[in-house]
Amino acid sequence: MSIFEPDEGALLVIPSLSLPQDELRSIPAARCYEERLLFLLLTLRRPGVSVVYVTSTPVDGAIVDYYLSFLDDPDEARTRLQMISLDDPETHPLTEALLRRPDVIARLRAALGGPREDDGRPATDTGARSAWMVPFVVSEYEERLASILSLPIYGPATRLAYLGSKSGGRTLGEAAGVPTVRGFGDLRSLAEVEHAARAMSPAARLMIKLNNSYSGMGNAIVTTGDGPLSGRPTSFSAPGEDWASFAEKIAERGAVVEEFIEDRPLRSPSALVRITPGGTFDVVATHEQVLGGPNDDVYQGCSFPARQEYRAELRAYAERIARVLSARGVVGLFGVDFFAVRAAGGHRTLLCEINLRIGGTTHPFGAAILTTGATYDPGTGLLVHEGRAKYYVATDNCAAPGLLGRTPGEVVKLIQDEGLGFDRERRTGNVLHLLGAVTCFGKLGFTSIGDSAEEAAELHHRTVSTLR
Repeated sequence: MSIFEPDEGALLVIPSLSLPQDELRSIPAARCYEERLLFLLLTLRRPGVSVVYVTSTPVDGAIVDYYLSFLDDPDEARTRLQMISLDDPETHPLTEALLRRPDVIARLRAALGGPREDDGRPATDTGARSAWMVPFVVSEYEERLASILSLPIYGPATRLAYLGSKSGGRTLGEAAGVPTVRGFGDLRSLAEVEHAARAMSPAARLMIKLNNSYSGMGNAIVTTGDGPLSGRPTSFSAPGEDWASFAEKIAERGAVVEEFIEDRPLRSPSALVRITPGGTFDVVATHEQVLGGPNDDVYQGCSFPARQEYRAELRAYAERIARVLSARGVVGLFGVDFFAVRAAGGHRTLLCEINLRIGGTTHPFGAAILTTGATYDPGTGLLVHEGRAKYYVATDNCAAPGLLGRTPGEVVKLIQDEGLGFDRERRTGNVLHLLGAVTCFGKLGFTSIGDSAEEAAELHHRTVSTLR
């Protein structure tokens, strides 16, 4: 089963940000990130596919129209799409709120054509209905909902959650024989972090990462020296963080301490990996991540593909990790982040972390393959359609004061009028996302697709200039 190219059946898309809410609150328009998976509406180009998409608040109709406009018959595709909203703007995860809404759960059952609670089929029996839940991340809430609806989840079970933590990533890297950044994991108190930090000499700076955090917001960089960590110069990635609050989170979630990678500019390539329910695994893409924030460790966007000089090595390392994860029962999409560190004669590729969930590179990749029809060539690491390679540059964070107050429809029209929209004949151009953040937050994201890396980068630059 692939969420990128399902042949038939129903996808129940649950884009709930079932993640640490304190970190999400520091991200402008975080609620609009529920729109990140709207690229899955493009799977409706297959006549046997239907999509049920759930959100906390209604998605602007112009946004839905925009995605359906990529299809040959938008009106027919619309008959196989149901957008269901809880009409609940409160700041709690979508799935948590959904579980308190039996009326909405009943609508989901009806939309999926069953199953009923008393149908007697186990959650893994999909032969009769071919339906899957596709969550952004799997937590206890998603598992409870899947159980109620008797649906299998395209994602890893919560019993495997440790494997996607920062400490679990270090353990997996060792098991897979993949070089990892020097450091220590499974630290459960500030005292343990202090002890590990002293053992990291002679590193000039250290990175402390909470086990379960999102988009780099659980990180802190501390300068080494004498005395306790709380008395040393420290830069926290999350706004408003201090040592008192950070120490509480270390005790609650656990943490790792690692040597800070001093290379600048920092290269942090990433591999996107898929494990099917049958245990088959493959690397479907590699990217260069664009990082920002006060510590240059917060995800801002990406470009495809990763640099040729280490692209094959990324794939080989990611496959080793996927083999271990597959053997342990992991299913779904996940990202493997690395550092490419300059070294004598070239570079060293070091494992940074493993994110067992849909991540920032997933929606650009999904948008690219579903609009261009390209397929991934593992030999070259390129996307290819009819012998022509496709490249792209994507951002989640194009913000401009001039966008405030504008509607998603106005922005779509602006992009099209400026000749920056998607050209279905050439299969190049922009695919927009996060359009719901335009009006109130003045930001959006987009993926710029070209027939060369230079064309994609130039299109991206022109689009940013136009929007700003």
